Amino acid sequence: MDKKHLDLILEGDFDFDIREAIESGWETYKKVAIYSISFTLLIVSLQFLFMYYAENFLFVYSFFLAGPLFAGFYLVANKISHGEQVIYPDFFKGFNYYLPVVLVWIVGQVITVLGIFALILPGIYFLVGYMFSILITIFSGLDFWNSLEYSRKIIHKKWTKFFLFGLVLALMNLIGGLLFGIGLVVTIPLTYYAIYHVFESLNLGLPIEEE
Repeated sequence: MDKKHLDLILEGDFDFDIREAIESGWETYKKVAIYSISFTLLIVSLQFLFMYYAENFLFVYSFFLAGPLFAGFYLVANKISHGEQVIYPDFFKGFNYYLPVVLVWIVGQVITVLGIFALILPGIYFLVGYMFSILITIFSGLDFWNSLEYSRKIIHKKWTKFFLFGLVLALMNLIGGLLFGIGLVVTIPLTYYAIYHVFESLNLGLPIEEE
């Protein structure tokens, strides 16, 4: 999805079905369930290790590791969507896009936090609006600012629905966390797989250009 495709999305109209997105995410999850569980346990374990044994360096995980790690779910979903075989190291390929992903992750979080401190509502707006930012920087190759802005502008067109989508995903993860945290090994990857499928559906809905 290059810049031209992103502009076409902005110029046109689109829609998506929340239930269908989650069902598609679930189908993706089932195809790599063991890998997804293992990778999620690794991510959660890293976070807890920093929280309990290196609290002063928790920012290292939050700023410099979390983004590329979570990006791995998107890359795996992309391979599955294209009918390619997935191996466990594929989950770590977010580090192949380390600098752009980290920049998007950090700048997006900073803007969101500033918005929350300012009036709360702007922070929520940006939190939802930046849902596609990492996907855009990975699959479109744009710099961090253009990735953030394209994500915000695209989601702005259907912001309320994306907010409801994000709320459903958040509640899903809350329930997963309440189940002694065990449910998170399902809900965390499912969240990223569902977001990927919504993003992919926007591209699939574009007209095919003739050569």
